[in-house]
Amino acid sequence: MNLFRQVVCACVLCCSMILLFGCASTTLVDVWHDPSIQNQKLTNMLVVSIRNNARNRRMWEDAFVSALVLHGVTATPSYRLFPDALPDTDQIMIAIQSNKFDGILVDRRLPTIKNATYVPGYQTTEQEVRYSPFSKEYRTFYHEVEHPGYIDTQRIAIQEISVSTTKEGGQMIWSAESRTIDPSSQTALQKDIINNVIPDLTKLGIIDQVRK
Repeated sequence: MNLFRQVVCACVLCCSMILLFGCASTTLVDVWHDPSIQNQKLTNMLVVSIRNNARNRRMWEDAFVSALVLHGVTATPSYRLFPDALPDTDQIMIAIQSNKFDGILVDRRLPTIKNATYVPGYQTTEQEVRYSPFSKEYRTFYHEVEHPGYIDTQRIAIQEISVSTTKEGGQMIWSAESRTIDPSSQTALQKDIINNVIPDLTKLGIIDQVRK
């Protein structure tokens, strides 16, 4: 019975560790795209990252621009046109007309949330070899060790990404929310999100395949 209990506890612990560490990458949720848009590839896009911090704004816009360029898109970060502050709606409309942008990618950081997960405790049986001076031999003793459960708190970074076409007065054609558990750095977070967003845009024909 003790052996069976140990096996069950070990399996529970293993599953808990998978939940904690196996999902430490970005996932897209609430993904939506306009089904009426068929093979309307965007080739000249404005990238806008809504960040109050100027440095972070530039980092995120550059990251998306670099990824889009690999797919043959002429992409422009908004800070090139508006270096002092984020553009408002009127400024974006003027930029669209002046630069003939056919699409806009907007990235917006949402409030980070915390997720508490209970990791159940488990029990193991450990052995100890002792020498008995009376019997003049070594004997093995077994005792059970309790490993208590604990609460693991994870930080979930959330961002909203949308893509719109400027044709026919402009309309959103794709949007999603990204969720990343405990990102190790801003660069890692950017890479994870882009590695999820760009393939989906490619699959739907919104942007072209990677240019050789």
